[in-house]
Amino acid sequence: TLTAFKFRNSGQVCIAPSRFFVHRSHYDSFVNGFVEAAKSQRLGDGLEEETTMGPMANIRRIDSMENFVQDAVKSGAQLLTGGKRWGDIGYFWEPTILVDVPEESVIMREETFGPVAPIIPFDSLEEAIEKANSLSYGLAAYVFTKSDKTTEILVESLETGGIAVNSAAPVPSDLPYGGFKDSGYGYEGGIEGVEAYLHKKLVSLA
Repeated sequence: TLTAFKFRNSGQVCIAPSRFFVHRSHYDSFVNGFVEAAKSQRLGDGLEEETTMGPMANIRRIDSMENFVQDAVKSGAQLLTGGKRWGDIGYFWEPTILVDVPEESVIMREETFGPVAPIIPFDSLEEAIEKANSLSYGLAAYVFTKSDKTTEILVESLETGGIAVNSAAPVPSDLPYGGFKDSGYGYEGGIEGVEAYLHKKLVSLA
């Protein structure tokens, strides 16, 4: 579910997950599964049936992915798979997995908007919340847990405009969606999305 959502449209989705925080007890198995899923992606023409991941939008996105990966590796991150442009035609970037990523790396502070996934372990819920909320952005978060208590804590604590629990489903068009902090103003969808284009007028009759 998460890998499919991360690599959908080559990661060029505004609510695609940018960073993955995984409890240390599940970390190794999660990383191994993610790497396997990344390696199984078939890059190519989106009109071809066997293709599972298409190109980036333009050469600027390729340059951005290259900068993210080079900066992370230079800072001490370990590249497990991918990390380079794919093919000689089109703007394709290999699905990329990074681990041991320092918090000061650019990829830990900016939206990747591409198929590059840094995976970070955590030991406590408080640590995960602190790291998740450390950005100046807050558009979407995805929580996977069997604990109702953990769900309650994260729903209350995460500073994002939307939170999906045990799901990476798209946002229904009949519900309002907007971001927190630097992720934008106003809403799209729902009655709130319509009201964003309206002005209230006071009329006083005597």
